[in-house]
Amino acid sequence: MANLEESFPRGGTRKIHKPEKAFQQSVEQDNLFDISTEEGSTKRKKSQKGPAKTKKLKIEKRESSKSAREKFEILSVESLCEGMRILGCVKEVNELELVISLPNGLQGFVQVTEICDAYTKKLNEQVTQEQPLKDLLHLPELFSPGMLVRCVVSSLGITDRGKKSVKLSLNPKNVNRVLSAEALKPGMLLTGTVSSLEDHGYLVDIGVDGTRAFLPLLKAQEYIRQKNKGAKLKVGQYLNCIVEKVKGNGGVVSLSVGHSEVSTAIATEQQSWNLNNLLPGLVVKAQVQKVTPFGLTLNFLTFFTGVVDFMHLDPKKAGTYFSNQAVRACILCVHPRTRVVHLSLRPIFLQPGRPLTRLSCQNLGAVLDDVPVQGFFKKAGATFRLKDGVLAYARLSHLSDSKNVFNPEAFKPGNTHKCRIIDYSQMDELALLSLRTSIIEAQYLRYHDIEPGAVVKGTVLTIKSYGMLVKVGEQMRGLVPPMHLADILMKNPEKKYHIGDEVKCRVLLCDPEAKKLMMTLKKTLIESKLPVITCYADAKPGLQTHGFIIRVKDYGCIVKFYNNVQGLVPKHELSTEYIPDPERVFYTGQVVKVVVLNCEPSKERMLLSFKLSSDPEPKKEPAGHSQKKGKAINIGQLVDVKVLEKTKDGLEVAVLPHNIRAFLPTSHLSDHVANGPLLHHWLQAGDILHRVLCLSQSEGRVLLCRKPALVSTVEGGQDPKNFSEIHPGMLLIGFVKSIKDYGVFIQFPSGLSGLAPKAIMSDKFVTSTSDHFVEGQTVAAKVTNVDEEKQRMLLSLRLSDCGLGDLAITSLLLLNQCLEELQGVRSLMSNRDSVLIQTLAEMTPGMFLDLVVQEVLEDGSVVFSGGPVPDLVLKASRYHRAGQEVESGQKKKVVILNVDLLKLEVHVSLHQDLVNRKARKLRKGSEHQAIVQHLEKSFAIASLVETGHLAAFSLTSHLNDTFRFDSEKLQVGQGVSLTLKTTEPGVTGLLLAVEGPAAKRTMRPTQKDSETVDEDEEVDPALTVGTIKKHTLSIGDMVTGTVKSIKPTHVVVTLEDGIIGCIHASHILDDVPEGTSPTTKLKVGKTVTARVIGGRDMKTFKYLPISHPRFVRTIPELSVRPSELEDGHTALNTHSVSPMEKIKQYQAGQTVTCFLKKYNVVKKWLEVEIAPDIRGRIPLLLTSLSFKVLKHPDKKFRVGQALRATVVGPDSSKTLLCLSLTGPHKLEEGEVAMGRVVKVTPNEGLTVSFPFGKIGTVSIFHMSDSYSETPLEDFVPQKVVSLGPSVVGLARYSHVSQHSPSKKALYNKHLPEGKLLTARVLRLNHQKNLVELSFLPGDTGKPDVLSASLEGQLTKQEERKTEAEERDQKGEKKNQKRNEKKNQKGQEEVEMPSKEKQQPQKPQAQKRGGRECRESGSEQERVSKKPKKAGLSEEDDSLVDVYYREGKEEAEETNVLPKEKQTKPAEAPRLQLSSGFAWNVGLDSLTPALPPLAESSDSEEDEKPHQATIKKSKKERELEKQKAEKELSRIEEALMDPGRQPESADDFDRLVLSSPNSSILWLQYMAFHLQATEIEKARAVAERALKTISFREEQEKLNVWVALLNLENMYGSQESLTKVFERAVQYNEPLKVFLHLADIYAKSEKFQEAGELYNRMLKRFRQEKAVWIKYGAFLLRRSQAAASHRVLQRALECLPSKEHVDVIAKFAQLEFQLGDAERAKAIFENTLSTYPKRTDVWSVYIDMTIKHGSQKDVRDIFERVIHLSLAPKRMKFFFKRYLDYEKQHGTEKDVQAVKAKALEYVEAKSSVLED
Repeated sequence: MANLEESFPRGGTRKIHKPEKAFQQSVEQDNLFDISTEEGSTKRKKSQKGPAKTKKLKIEKRESSKSAREKFEILSVESLCEGMRILGCVKEVNELELVISLPNGLQGFVQVTEICDAYTKKLNEQVTQEQPLKDLLHLPELFSPGMLVRCVVSSLGITDRGKKSVKLSLNPKNVNRVLSAEALKPGMLLTGTVSSLEDHGYLVDIGVDGTRAFLPLLKAQEYIRQKNKGAKLKVGQYLNCIVEKVKGNGGVVSLSVGHSEVSTAIATEQQSWNLNNLLPGLVVKAQVQKVTPFGLTLNFLTFFTGVVDFMHLDPKKAGTYFSNQAVRACILCVHPRTRVVHLSLRPIFLQPGRPLTRLSCQNLGAVLDDVPVQGFFKKAGATFRLKDGVLAYARLSHLSDSKNVFNPEAFKPGNTHKCRIIDYSQMDELALLSLRTSIIEAQYLRYHDIEPGAVVKGTVLTIKSYGMLVKVGEQMRGLVPPMHLADILMKNPEKKYHIGDEVKCRVLLCDPEAKKLMMTLKKTLIESKLPVITCYADAKPGLQTHGFIIRVKDYGCIVKFYNNVQGLVPKHELSTEYIPDPERVFYTGQVVKVVVLNCEPSKERMLLSFKLSSDPEPKKEPAGHSQKKGKAINIGQLVDVKVLEKTKDGLEVAVLPHNIRAFLPTSHLSDHVANGPLLHHWLQAGDILHRVLCLSQSEGRVLLCRKPALVSTVEGGQDPKNFSEIHPGMLLIGFVKSIKDYGVFIQFPSGLSGLAPKAIMSDKFVTSTSDHFVEGQTVAAKVTNVDEEKQRMLLSLRLSDCGLGDLAITSLLLLNQCLEELQGVRSLMSNRDSVLIQTLAEMTPGMFLDLVVQEVLEDGSVVFSGGPVPDLVLKASRYHRAGQEVESGQKKKVVILNVDLLKLEVHVSLHQDLVNRKARKLRKGSEHQAIVQHLEKSFAIASLVETGHLAAFSLTSHLNDTFRFDSEKLQVGQGVSLTLKTTEPGVTGLLLAVEGPAAKRTMRPTQKDSETVDEDEEVDPALTVGTIKKHTLSIGDMVTGTVKSIKPTHVVVTLEDGIIGCIHASHILDDVPEGTSPTTKLKVGKTVTARVIGGRDMKTFKYLPISHPRFVRTIPELSVRPSELEDGHTALNTHSVSPMEKIKQYQAGQTVTCFLKKYNVVKKWLEVEIAPDIRGRIPLLLTSLSFKVLKHPDKKFRVGQALRATVVGPDSSKTLLCLSLTGPHKLEEGEVAMGRVVKVTPNEGLTVSFPFGKIGTVSIFHMSDSYSETPLEDFVPQKVVSLGPSVVGLARYSHVSQHSPSKKALYNKHLPEGKLLTARVLRLNHQKNLVELSFLPGDTGKPDVLSASLEGQLTKQEERKTEAEERDQKGEKKNQKRNEKKNQKGQEEVEMPSKEKQQPQKPQAQKRGGRECRESGSEQERVSKKPKKAGLSEEDDSLVDVYYREGKEEAEETNVLPKEKQTKPAEAPRLQLSSGFAWNVGLDSLTPALPPLAESSDSEEDEKPHQATIKKSKKERELEKQKAEKELSRIEEALMDPGRQPESADDFDRLVLSSPNSSILWLQYMAFHLQATEIEKARAVAERALKTISFREEQEKLNVWVALLNLENMYGSQESLTKVFERAVQYNEPLKVFLHLADIYAKSEKFQEAGELYNRMLKRFRQEKAVWIKYGAFLLRRSQAAASHRVLQRALECLPSKEHVDVIAKFAQLEFQLGDAERAKAIFENTLSTYPKRTDVWSVYIDMTIKHGSQKDVRDIFERVIHLSLAPKRMKFFFKRYLDYEKQHGTEKDVQAVKAKALEYVEAKSSVLED
């Protein structure tokens, strides 16, 4: 009844009109329209007669305006009620809510949880996961302003500010709650939200209980393309949908969202709408019933009446409406209680789905004077007409400042008022006004009007812990954070501020979108007259402004301005004085005045300073000084200066031309540390220095620098000016600013500085930083780290990082520079008045003097007199006395070595070689042995052994190269190797030279002197005392100690008396297993007994002999090897002079155990230690033949790990061993080696560099196994490649073809280079290193090579290039090597074309003893280039048709091969056939492809005539004939034999004709082609098979598809595989094809592709449990247990519940087999506790436990099963299984026990039945 009444309210049918009238009247009564029916009728009649306007006037007179107004009362907040459905328009979209514009100027809010249930669920997921979900869109992406939405009022509340707020819901469950499934009809226009994405469309939530609404993809396509920019619909997306089809009484509904259908949708009577379920947004056809000044009443859907207020008339038709006019209207809202229906006639609402276009009005915020009232509505507000004739509306609350003052009389039509436009109502297209004085006078109306930095007034609202809320204007509130309540931090702000106080604030930040306003009450900021910074672009260098500190760090302060702009004040800019701890001086929140130094708006970075030196106010300065200030010099400028005076630290100078005072420190006079004091000494007031650099200015003091390195850096523009220009990896020149224990600070010319930490200060070990560098020293530094925020950088000073180019060139440059500076000093000296000084300036090394011996001093040195000037001091050291007996007064001829310009001493020598110099012509660049005669700080002077000339050479080859261990320091008398750079001594009197490698130095011959040197070294005990105690140990002593610390390659031990000892990794075990770290055998704190085997000097790190005086101060080297502890000991070889000697004891090819010290990433080698005193290197290319290892060596090799390596020989420095882990210690022909591509030559091939500095080339033919159009495209320089041996063979013309063409050119034509052929090996020629081959059909079983060619049957496949790498034949190759025992040193170059190869080969071949010049390799090349092409095979498994037959050799070779095969690593698995036909046939299983073995000797006979031309006798010919006949009959029999294996393509063709549907045959046919590596032919066979096999034989076809997939996976490209796969999916059951491909990927270890494929399958076949189970198994095999567990969870979510048990059981089985048995048990137990009667699960559980568990576990399960209450039939099954188990695994007693239990069960059952 109820439904009927809803459909037909108040009875009556359409044809009877009287009830209709009655109905209308009753509705009017319901709607509180108290107008009598006759009034209505008269109105109607009149309206029909007269025109509209007169009608209006008359009605006004007759009707009481009151009743009409009430009838057309527009909506107000009071008239809304909960549950009311209303049409709204999205006004604003925020992150967590929508602001909705409602009709008649109202506004509501929709919270994010009121969109739809599915969206809320996703939000909850996101919250629990604590990370954003990918497919969850934010509100701004789901909704846009202007969208029309159907809402329902969910609650009406009052906000904190006393405002009424309307909360709305868009949830379809709430909006469409009034609809039932039965009420749904096709054509209905509903709104819904997307709740999930399915395979073929979307599930849409339309909120109707019991209905599933589905939107097919096809129907959604147009909408997605036009409205959604092509993106798929997402959960929560709001849609206007048309109901297309209704099935199952509303149970399933099909929807459409097509624009054309939605926009033309009209609600009709057939859709059975009623007043209860009428929805807003429906468009209806209606008739005008009544026209009044306040609106219209309409009649629609036959039975219903509604009202249209004046705001919703069509503006273009207003005033032209008449009764009974047909119109289209849109329902705006239905009041649930009063049942009033509000409609709109505005055209924009008559096309559902169209958004509103006009979203705001231009003059928002404008104040308008004298605006006339248009109409007044008692409960809602008033309308006004603006100047342009547009209507505007003011709500009741905005007509006066308060209710008490409100006077309705003031709002008679025509009265004018002053008002302000405060908002815009999108639903009514009306401006909203306010007449409140406070709003009209408000400084700001909206957040958009407020600018950061503006001063605003406000009222205190509340004071909270998070700050103070201030009301600014009518609608806005701002927050003053606690930090900003005053200039200082306030503890009790409530004492100063009270609610309601007026305050003046400054805006820090305003974000109108988020309605966020932050302000400050800091007085200094509010009253500041300085310009404000609101964006980085405002910050111009030099600008002064106020800001506040937000963070104080040890590197400086961060100061913030307005609009979140902030900058850094670095530590050195905090104050003119140094502030060590800024956190004590400054505090957060402090207001500061700063000056901008530099700003980069693009990077939002700013540098500031608290030093306001460039203050606008003039400082108190002397008048003259301020003028100079104007002509200040800039940092980085080059100037000339005049020396004013000397101080102890440097020179006070005046910068020309303005004579600005500046300071030039001594250390900045030169790049050479020693020359600084020298120049300082000789420069005097008045001297002028040119090209001096201005380094910095601070406190009015200018600091200068004259270092040539820095000057040239600045001139060349290579000096970064600010921090943003600095990047890691840059090489900069600077100087040492200060030296700390933890590192040195380096400053650069622009004032930037960085730290070089101790760890990366030097390549040598740094004990004390001050030993390595001195303040002011020039250095080159490489930037390693940059912290832009803190403006810090870390630098490396290591020579290995800071290379300045060729060492010899740098060394010469430094020497030249030093000597030039000394020459400069000489010219300064020659300007002095003193004769002595002038004489010294003229003296140069190499000059001869005749002097008189004055005296011989105690230390053996000699003092001379009788020089050119009386007071001149001339000295010869003990060494330079040259062992001569001298007495005072004796005359001697001496040579000057050096003049000390500081001490004014001349060093001379009496050595005869120097005094009697030989006049010999010297050549530039020649190398000479020389003896060091004199040492200076930065250079040394040596004399050439041959001639006695003096040459100078630099002691450093780099600016940073200043530190020397004692052992590295040169000594006078030591021999060095010099390369001359000049041949004439210049003004300096010295030749310039560069020292050769340190290894060429020789020690001083005389023993006595060397002892003194050692004493000198002993003088400086600072390094040793304290760190190393003296000990009394000697080599061979047994000691005990405790392990102090364990390093990867050695262990530090503390012995008695606190002596520290060291055990090297090589001295822990006697034989170290490869891959282990011996040091891990010892634990810290463990006591060890060891033997002393040597002592290491801490200064030089050398091992000293026990006789050495400093042995007592060494670190004892110990051994804990069991063998050394027991029998005697081996002392370290301490007497060897140099590491070279030690290394000589290792022969190339010897195997040694070494320990990895580290992997050098830069040099790409492993550094290893073989013994404590012997180190080595393994170049990366010699570490492995696996590309994986070469890519990430650090993963394979651990520090400290023991490695077995082969000695290659000493490396280039001769002090280290070069080792190899890959086996061969030299490149020999046939070895597989790793190389690095050096360059790629188009159309020729690659140039490859090998270890040991060798270079080889790879021909374009030898790039890859299969033919490629672009063989070189995968190769780039620096790529690592693997190169293997090739076997080359010779086929004589007679063995090439049965047809012997006369023209040799035919060979060239038909057997082109690179053609693939099958050959049989006839013999091996070890002398010439050749394999002799035959291509004859009788040998190979293949068609004749030439006849086939001549008939033009060359397929593309046959022409494929073949690979010269033949790993399969490696064994054979090595065997040949063994037989030949040749030393093939000359063949380092791998497989070069013969022309290149021949030249280096010639001398080698002659050396080998008169053999042919064309050595084996090149001869093979030469031969193979002729048309008799070698039959080279493809990869390991590409089936080489070769057979050895050379008597003994044959047996030997064939035996070797299988062995070699076995030792090779496992090959990739090949395609397997069910028949057992193997695709991975090795060389040893090739018999099917060869003629049968039985007649191998006969066929050899057949070939004899070709080889020998001996005439045969009659008997022989007869025998031959018989043999031939026998052969024929044998072949015929073979052909008849049904069990015969096919041997050729023809055989296979015959077979597949006889049984075309057998996939097995087709696959064997494919395999036959693959044996010969004819991949194209194999493909063609597969395609034939697919066409031939009947369409009914699905499985057979699928087998071929799988084989084809396998083929493409192994031999094809990813593209070809994808194409075959796509076709296979079309022709077969897709799921089967997917699963097969996944298996193929998994077997060929393409795990990534397999994973991606499984993910595709899970999307496409999510309802298939097989896919989930397969994927789970795949993950478990990859040991990804956690991922497998997640897959199980996902499977249970996607699969129907009936499948769950099976899937869980299957996963548990997989866990048993591949994963964790305990977890598997847990899964089974869990499942069985839920489903105890699932006997199938019990059965599987029992099986698995029997396989993987213990007997006890099995029995426990059986015991539980037989006590279940199952059907007797099931119980019988379990008892039987139990019995079988016990019979197999148990004793007789156990069997009896089971039988007894079974009997017990039967008896129990029967007794129950009897009862």
